[in-house]
Amino acid sequence: MRRKIIAALLAFSLTAAAPAPAPPRRIVSLNTCADQYVLALADPGQIAALSPYGHDPELSAAVAKARRFPVLKRPAEEVLALRPDLVIGFPDGAGGVVGAPDGRWRKLGLASADSFAAIRTQIRQVAAIVGHPARGEALIAGMERDLAALPRPKRGGVAAYYQRRGYMTGTGTLVDELMRRAGLVNLAAKLGKPALAQVPLEQMIAARPDYLIVEEGSEAIVDQGTEMLHHPVLRSIPRIRVPQSWTVCGGPAYVQAARSIVAQADAAPKR
Repeated sequence: MRRKIIAALLAFSLTAAAPAPAPPRRIVSLNTCADQYVLALADPGQIAALSPYGHDPELSAAVAKARRFPVLKRPAEEVLALRPDLVIGFPDGAGGVVGAPDGRWRKLGLASADSFAAIRTQIRQVAAIVGHPARGEALIAGMERDLAALPRPKRGGVAAYYQRRGYMTGTGTLVDELMRRAGLVNLAAKLGKPALAQVPLEQMIAARPDYLIVEEGSEAIVDQGTEMLHHPVLRSIPRIRVPQSWTVCGGPAYVQAARSIVAQADAAPKR
């Protein structure tokens, strides 16, 4: 019995003393959401490539930082040639990379973050695997400090995140949480709609929301899908405009989105 105890203690001490993996030297990001974390937490010299949409200002909230790095054009074919030691991307880890060998690189899959709590978790995951956990804690602390400093909403109201072709974002989403942080009620909750639902103009008019939250840039009519957002019956509803890149992914831009929604809701004319 004594020998077993000694053996167990020895095994534990050897495990505890095992060195942490060396920080990765060549990181490849497979999607735009992962780009945001990699750019915020990794050293520039660690980044080998970003996702195909890393330079797209409509989808990337960190496009100013991203432009100095190459982006993938054919991820399924290019990743192997880049010889990464860490691939960050889709929840399945490999992200559909053709011939991805087990053990050649570490993988971190990231599901879509639908809350600030999920964003905090992902920041810690990415910060740890890129070798900068303290940097992750500093980012979280800064975001929490900025969110705590947001002015209290002056008035509430009902808001609808209304998109092209009449799609409305529902509850359990990042946008829904941002609305609640701004003191707003999501119209989708009142109507019992799922996370994404198509709501015709007639139903939107009957519901009479206090605000429409729309993607910045939706002022331009480019097709029938965007044309309906400019229907005369919607003109009297105050609009809150938020860049799509701030809400398409969870990440550091969450604070910017929250600050903007609060400010615009407070400044909007009363109906």
